[in-house]
Amino acid sequence: MADIPTEGVIIRAENGDVIRYDETGLVLRLSDKVIADIAARLELKPQATVMAGTLPQPDLPDLPDLPEDIDLWAPRREGNWVVFQANMPGADGARGYRRHVKGGAILAETRGPLLAILGIGGARAALGSPGPARFRWHVMAPADDIGAVGQGGEGEAVATDALEPLRELTIEALIADELLARRRAAHQSLSLMLVRTETDTSASAHDLGGGAAVANLDRTFANLKAAAGRLGVGAQVLAVVLDYTLEDLTGDPNAYRDGMIALMERIARGMAKEGLARPIFLTAFDCGTHMVSQGPGLEGQWELSWNHADHRLVFAAPSYAFQLDDTGRLTDAGRAEKAVLLAEALLAVQGGGKWLCPTIQLAERSGNDIRLICEAQDGLVIDGADPFGAGKLAGFALDGVTNGAKITGVAVDKADAKVVVLTCSKPPEGEVFVTYAHAAAPGPGPYSANRGALRGDFGAGAVRRWALPARLKLTGG
Repeated sequence: MADIPTEGVIIRAENGDVIRYDETGLVLRLSDKVIADIAARLELKPQATVMAGTLPQPDLPDLPDLPEDIDLWAPRREGNWVVFQANMPGADGARGYRRHVKGGAILAETRGPLLAILGIGGARAALGSPGPARFRWHVMAPADDIGAVGQGGEGEAVATDALEPLRELTIEALIADELLARRRAAHQSLSLMLVRTETDTSASAHDLGGGAAVANLDRTFANLKAAAGRLGVGAQVLAVVLDYTLEDLTGDPNAYRDGMIALMERIARGMAKEGLARPIFLTAFDCGTHMVSQGPGLEGQWELSWNHADHRLVFAAPSYAFQLDDTGRLTDAGRAEKAVLLAEALLAVQGGGKWLCPTIQLAERSGNDIRLICEAQDGLVIDGADPFGAGKLAGFALDGVTNGAKITGVAVDKADAKVVVLTCSKPPEGEVFVTYAHAAAPGPGPYSANRGALRGDFGAGAVRRWALPARLKLTGG
């Protein structure tokens, strides 16, 4: 009997002993899941077990099952959320993430408020490029299975306090992605962002301000606040993108202007009901399509550019800078180009600065020539690369000439970098108007028929301040 051991192992697994014995009897080593299951069956609170050579462990809340096919570690429970570290696909990469205990989408773990970039417009705005955002766990949509493009005026948005990843990238989603990319490059903190654009088939700007799109945008404001409350953070709308011009069929530039002002006021009131501050409104100056190069809606933008009541409205670029498809809608490349410029303008205004595209304000005679006085943040440049195919006259033309005078050259005044000089074959006669990127003859793409090559000397690559279209009566003797 003296040779029989008083302790030993009966069952052993790869991760340690399962059943041991000693003088006191059998010693069982059970997994945490088994202990939790026994406690649940007995309706008892799980207690820490004391094994030989170990210390008591504190009580820990249960962790729900997490996806097994992702590289995650260090999960912990914080209220109704499971917070963990993971190496996820996309630009988000290795960082902290969270998921609600009831399941749903994985979200990036971030600091600060839940931010939003929202949009409203006509049918041309209800498009997106396929695929997720680069920062796919940071740029989300309300979890109503509609995605970033919204209802399209075909139904009512539903209430939700959850978020879900994107299936397509609208202008708003691309702006959010661009903002995050720039913060990542500067080693700044990355925010969680909600995006959504709502559209309908309203035939006037006034109708848009009272239609299905703005009602669904109201629901988005409420969902933004609800999602922020679920996360335990504040909510902030960075910008609302306006995309509605050619859809206005009133035929009255002033009616278009008044309708857009009313739309902005309606949006601001809807945000105020949710305790959200008045937003920055971002838009592009619509230059038309390959076939549409003039009309009341296009002209109404001029009225809106200088008279938009007390709303912060920023014209970030003329749309001739963005590529179009055969139907006059933005291509994927054009959508990305527009997002970059709108993001640049938003950053400038948010930072307390301004964003002013060169604007021609006065056309006056100077002998045979014409001097164009411009308002601009930067010195002016006639872009020699002519990236949009405006031609040797950079998009300038004369209208109403009766004596055959023609523009023979275009240059920036050497004595004043904010003045453009048009050299003419002889002094133009008649009721003459000088146009820039306006009322051009229809032509092939990939850019609109109205296009030009005048810009400020700011930026590089896609980040340029391009001049807005113009039609000015020639003044002076």
